[in-house]
Amino acid sequence: MERSQSSRIDEFVQRLGHIPPAPNAFNPWDAATEAGAACRHNLRLYLTDLATRRTGIMLLGEAPGYQGCRRTGIPFTSEYLLLNGVDALNILGESRGYQRAPSEERISKEPSGTIVWSTLAANDFLPLLWPAYPFHPHKPGIDRSNRPPTRPEIEMGRPLWLELGEIMQIDTYVAIGNVAHASLAVAGIDALKIRHPSQGGKPQFVAGIEALAASLRS
Repeated sequence: MERSQSSRIDEFVQRLGHIPPAPNAFNPWDAATEAGAACRHNLRLYLTDLATRRTGIMLLGEAPGYQGCRRTGIPFTSEYLLLNGVDALNILGESRGYQRAPSEERISKEPSGTIVWSTLAANDFLPLLWPAYPFHPHKPGIDRSNRPPTRPEIEMGRPLWLELGEIMQIDTYVAIGNVAHASLAVAGIDALKIRHPSQGGKPQFVAGIEALAASLRS
């Protein structure tokens, strides 16, 4: 990985920490908090690892969930996955430098994240994971909740994932769900759409990733 790319990753992660979220949304990488510092550390480590591997593919999801990226700084990743790692892909885990943000709550698990990482591992496939809206949208006054991002939130997130794609030298974008697919379309990117694993979508998601991974190997 070139030094200039490393510097751009650092700048991107630091800047994320200073972006104010919309009302009823939460910035996991908040520069003003200790938890935000841990999440920035994790994200920087994750992006650096993916840059070194030159994946070239981004799976664009919807938005962070309260059991996942909100607490770890990495999309589709719960604290359980963060700490235990995905050994089949040689990524994540305390032994690789990832760290839990300070919390008195029990270590979280997230159904969607578990499905995503187990499916990627089963297919020996490691794309870059990122959300269409980078902050955690929640219901008013209920931090432990998820809601769909609004159109202005999605529009706010588009320049960020486009910038990250350029930094990470992404040449193939894949949408996970309708929100991501619509955001990609507005950006002029005709992307493959795979069913999001939530709301009973696991079989279609698994089949979609299997087909995508197989096509990339052929």
